[in-house]
Amino acid sequence: MKILIVIDMQKDFIDGSLGTKEALKIVPNVASKINEFKKAGNEIVFTRDTHQADYLNTQEGKNLPVVHCIEGTPGWQIDGSLDVSGSKIFNKPSFGSMDLADYIFDRTSKDKSIDEIVLVGLCTGICVISNALILKAKLPEMLISVDASCCACVTPKSHTNALNAMKLCQVNVI
Repeated sequence: MKILIVIDMQKDFIDGSLGTKEALKIVPNVASKINEFKKAGNEIVFTRDTHQADYLNTQEGKNLPVVHCIEGTPGWQIDGSLDVSGSKIFNKPSFGSMDLADYIFDRTSKDKSIDEIVLVGLCTGICVISNALILKAKLPEMLISVDASCCACVTPKSHTNALNAMKLCQVNVI
């Protein structure tokens, strides 16, 4: 059994304030991956970048002064073409989610049939890599994979750099 983690496939990252053509291109791939996992009876978990109205006053907002993913706004929503039904969604105020890591650790501790965790989503060089490395630290013997065709970053070069960094940390890139 596998768990698919869909990272931050939100409107603001796809076609909103931080959207890119690279992000737009992967939406169909991510939708197909979700459908594939659902048909196989695997669990799917989503994360949602979640900020508040004071975002520009936060550490992240001072370094990335682009208002995005403000809780409750249209840009905060997961893209409507992705099937979130029956899935757990983690709102995260930062790049990586300790709550997600704790949840996955508990799930894999209880269900020994889980043999792989697959991550997809946005942005490869920020939130995908952060969550992949947190999970690898929490579950060093678990096969953790990232599907490169279902991820995008700000530029193709930053996407490739992030994939290479994950490979060095024994995250499987497919």
